[in-house]
Amino acid sequence: MHGHGAPARSGAAVFCLVFLPFALGHYLSCLLRGVNAVLTAELLGAIALTPAQLGLLTSAFFLAFALVQLPVGMALDRYGPRTVQLWLLALAALGVWLFSRGHSFAGLMWARALMGAGLGGCFMAAVKAISCAIAPARLPSVHGYLIAVGGLGAATATMPVKLALHYTDWRGVFLGLALAALAIGLLIRLLSPALPAPAAARNKVSVWSVYRDRAFRRTIALILLPHTVFFGVQGLWVGRWLADVGGLSDDNVAYLLYLGMAAVIFGAIGMGMLTECAARRGIAPMQVAGVGIVLFVAVQVAMACNVVPSLPLLSVLFTLLGTVTGLEYAIVAQSMPASLTGRAATCLNLLIFTGAFLAQAGFGLILGCWPLNSQQQYPPQAYQAAFGVLAALQLPGLAMFFIHRCRRAGPSGKMAACTAAMINSKEDYETRSLWTSRQGKTGPDR
Repeated sequence: MHGHGAPARSGAAVFCLVFLPFALGHYLSCLLRGVNAVLTAELLGAIALTPAQLGLLTSAFFLAFALVQLPVGMALDRYGPRTVQLWLLALAALGVWLFSRGHSFAGLMWARALMGAGLGGCFMAAVKAISCAIAPARLPSVHGYLIAVGGLGAATATMPVKLALHYTDWRGVFLGLALAALAIGLLIRLLSPALPAPAAARNKVSVWSVYRDRAFRRTIALILLPHTVFFGVQGLWVGRWLADVGGLSDDNVAYLLYLGMAAVIFGAIGMGMLTECAARRGIAPMQVAGVGIVLFVAVQVAMACNVVPSLPLLSVLFTLLGTVTGLEYAIVAQSMPASLTGRAATCLNLLIFTGAFLAQAGFGLILGCWPLNSQQQYPPQAYQAAFGVLAALQLPGLAMFFIHRCRRAGPSGKMAACTAAMINSKEDYETRSLWTSRQGKTGPDR
């Protein structure tokens, strides 16, 4: 299991030396991304925060994450994932440490932003390293494993963090996470080999060519908004929704968030395997994504209805079906030259995390239109409006996707077989082109 241009390594060597060290960085990123959802009560108890400030504090991670995407992408293509990840994890450790010592909204927000900037390259560094080490046909399933590791990190941010509070406070939790960031950086330095990185175009045209690519635009038209909703809402508001509308205790909310993150793990692995299986039967990944997003939006509509007995099930289904949005990375990676995989992944992340910031902060602004009750809870109508707005925003992309498919198939449906053949031919061409491009000139991961 290796990419062309890289030394041949066994599957076990790729797992231990490439996948595992970089996946741990993604694990930590997902843990820190969602940890505020469980620590909300502790943060509010230590520092007086309004709901709008809480939403802005948590979403500052996404905004900083988004702002570093393009420079991180160019650095990954130029210097390689190992070097870039080492510096970024050091920056993340500094941000987490400063957060542990924060005593004001402004101090916490800037520390949270620094944290997001430092963790901004974790997923893309892993994607870049994996793309250099395995064949393109394996990307959907391996990306699924990577997303599953992220789900494990998000799961750690629920019940395990809640248990850790029995032994320390929220400041101690963040201090431990700062040490973990330094430890993962050291692990990458000691274990990860100097992976060959394809020579990349180093001008701005190569960055904008990603956004101009037709396949890239078609992918984000369908998947981008659902992806941003999944990241933005799951990271903060699902827990509040369960407590405010469902009347669940903090322990029950933490348990359901933990189950949801377990659903992410199994959903990501299952989605990657399903996509590869579908591809062998002539079904393109975009078709799998289209069906999955229909179900994902349907769950959001059901959440907007606020049917209390079904709230726990819907919270788990939200995270399970939300994993379909992870196909966006594999689809984009398969359609781009190897020299631009770092830029492509970060261009995509720039859009995703900017959208996640807007979705998370916007959700809080909508809730703020209603007054809090005596228990500091928002009324069900507030959540109906917030979930309803998000679901409505995703419908145009779905409609465009299926209208486009219907037009290509034609009234009689006789074009379906031809379309499938064209899709398969395109995928074979893209995979073969990506594979071939890795035989070209390479430079070391300095």
